[in-house]
Amino acid sequence: MNGHYLHSEGPLLLVANHPNSFLDAVIIGAFYHRKIHFLARGDVFQNPVFGYLLRSIGMIPIFRAREGKEHLHRNNHTFQESVDIIKEGGAVLIFIEGICLNTHEIQPFKKGTARILENLHGQHVFPTVHVIGLAYNSFRGIGKGVHIKISEMLSIKPIIDSSDRLVFNASALLEMSKNIHLVNEKTQISHGFSYYFHLPYYRLIEYCVDLKFKHTVFFDSVLFAALLFTYPIYLVFWAYLLWNLGISFFLILPILILIPILAPKIVKLA
Repeated sequence: MNGHYLHSEGPLLLVANHPNSFLDAVIIGAFYHRKIHFLARGDVFQNPVFGYLLRSIGMIPIFRAREGKEHLHRNNHTFQESVDIIKEGGAVLIFIEGICLNTHEIQPFKKGTARILENLHGQHVFPTVHVIGLAYNSFRGIGKGVHIKISEMLSIKPIIDSSDRLVFNASALLEMSKNIHLVNEKTQISHGFSYYFHLPYYRLIEYCVDLKFKHTVFFDSVLFAALLFTYPIYLVFWAYLLWNLGISFFLILPILILIPILAPKIVKLA
């Protein structure tokens, strides 16, 4: 992957495929050296508390007909908000397929991305456009190989009417098809101390997530979130257990800090 893309400045529009729900945005956002705003399905914002928290990390609600046609008018505000962020020098990520499926086959592009660009071009704002291809070696399982490739769309024709939107989508499709490279090899994880230390915890969380999300595209994303937010509890449990066995807190603390640091991390970049 051309690392200089991750340090880009100024108005930026990111266009990506969407094979693995919320995890796609987490991975992309983790690599860019700037705050990334991204569009996410609007129904998850209905709870005021969740809506506030999601917006605090840069999520912008986008509403689809399947979630209620009465909400579609709110997308006007979504698109305007995206335009304003980019115009002010920010970065917005859009999953241009408009749907998440656990597949690496590119789905038909929606018109929202081109609509945002049309608005920007009409105001003489021409943001940099990055096209991102994501591919996973598995949508389940322990450890995950991820292939990420980023390229920049050059010489984008100003979008003025519907025919220009079609031209942009066709160019973005061609670019994205070059960036998606399947990860065929299986993830190799060392079965050392860290593996067996985390295995019972992982299996318990996986089982709980499985009960509700086993056959949905949200499984990986919910599993990631559940692991992220409950992991400190697991470490505190071990700290309490070791402390009750008479081990000094000053020995427990460095051990629990080193365990997550030394755990294997698997990401493939190109």
